[in-house]
Amino acid sequence: MAEFALCLTHDVDRPYKSYQAISDALIERDPSRLAGLSTEVNPYWQFDSLMELEDNLGVRSAFYFLSERGLRNRSLGKWLRPRYWIEHLGRYDVSAPRMARVIRELDADGWEVGLHGSYDSYDDRERLATEKEMVERVLGHPVKGGRQHFLNRVPATWDHHRTIGLSYDSSLGSSTEYGFTHGYDPIHPFGDDFTVFPLTLMEVALFERHDSADGAWKACEQLLMEAAANDAVMTVLWHPRYLSDDFPGYRTLYRRLIERALELDAWIGPPAECYDRLVEEGDDIAALDAAADATD
Repeated sequence: MAEFALCLTHDVDRPYKSYQAISDALIERDPSRLAGLSTEVNPYWQFDSLMELEDNLGVRSAFYFLSERGLRNRSLGKWLRPRYWIEHLGRYDVSAPRMARVIRELDADGWEVGLHGSYDSYDDRERLATEKEMVERVLGHPVKGGRQHFLNRVPATWDHHRTIGLSYDSSLGSSTEYGFTHGYDPIHPFGDDFTVFPLTLMEVALFERHDSADGAWKACEQLLMEAAANDAVMTVLWHPRYLSDDFPGYRTLYRRLIERALELDAWIGPPAECYDRLVEEGDDIAALDAAADATD
């Protein structure tokens, strides 16, 4: 591999704009914002745009798809919790014709399709296995890894992942902080090939910490330079909806991140491909003490 690696990932949380369009219309007092509810206008459907951006730069990434349960399959207690109503309003069906076509197109053109474990699946092995099977049924072959929704994780989560046949996970990280908090290398919590790719950067953390696009870019560049100096594997998450016009600056920042990594001669691609390359090259960091600490 090159001196350092940049793994590109996208969690497909909300590919359709729903209650957000209503909220925008009310807050901005602009009825035209309701157009976002139309599937023809929907600004959150950024698959083609992302594929074009990455293809033009000669790179590929991973898209992690959710397979959530509806409210009718939830307990009464969860029916009464607002967050589950919000989740329900934004849920989608991976087997729906339009979504299935996108999943198969991504796979056919060299992008990785992975699993985005639903909100409660991090400690529900059976549910996680069912969600994996649903994505694989559409995809036509097994998925290799993914990330838990909201980065939810307990000590048993990785064991669940390994048991149901996943090779890697990238849920170890933060939505508010960024950096190489968990080291520069992938982690092997069980001393075997199962791999954890710590999440170095989620896009929302940049704008939580910086008031300007310039400040956010400087932080990105510093992370890339740190990765290059330490032969690191750097994993980033850019939600597809953040490439829409609703979030000015995010698209440009993502492009600049990739362009700068290319200038620094990084290997760039999806975690599944990085995993294969590490295994092929005999990655021998499985026994790191840091791995055991990370599972605590």
